[in-house]
Amino acid sequence: MDRLCVGVIVGAQGVKGAVRIKHFTERAADLAAYGPVEDEAGLRRFHLKTVGFGKGVVLAMLEGVASRDDAEGLKGVRLFVPRAALPAVAEDEFYYSDLVGLTAIQADGRELGKVKAVFDFGGGDIIEVVGPGGAVMLPFTRAVVPMIDLAAGRLIVEPPQEVSAGTEGADGD
Repeated sequence: MDRLCVGVIVGAQGVKGAVRIKHFTERAADLAAYGPVEDEAGLRRFHLKTVGFGKGVVLAMLEGVASRDDAEGLKGVRLFVPRAALPAVAEDEFYYSDLVGLTAIQADGRELGKVKAVFDFGGGDIIEVVGPGGAVMLPFTRAVVPMIDLAAGRLIVEPPQEVSAGTEGADGD
C-alpha cells in the first residue's frame, strides 16, 4: 500500500472551520509533520495546521475550510499520507494497515480467516479476523499473535481458550 491512513475527521470544533481529527499516529503532534493529507480517493488534498489537542483528537485548521458548516461536511473523511512520508518501523513493529488482509492461521494449521481491521479502544490493540465462522476479535499481543510474516501474507494466532471454544465447528469440526 503506497498510502496510509493517519486519521479521520470526527467533527467540527468552534465556528471558524476547525476540525477534530482522531489520529492514528503514535503521537498526536506528528499528524501535521507528514505534510499534506488527502482523502481516501486522493481527490481532495488538505494542508493542516494543528491548533490544539483534545482527548484522543487533534484540533486542526484545514486550508480552504473556513466555517463550521464546511468542517461538519468533512466528518468521516479519512486522511492519508504517502507511506514514504512516515518513519520506518523497527523489526517487531507494524503499521496497522500492514496487518489488514493477512491470513490468520491457527497454530494447528487451520485457517481462521483474514484480518479485517485493527482497533485500539484504549485497553490494548485488537485485531478483527473474519472467516467462514464469522468475525472474531483477538487481543493483538505476542501471546495471541506469536508470529507475523508480512512477506508470506500471514500471521499465526493462538486464540485464548474462550475464543477457541467459539470457533470450533466453524469449518465442520
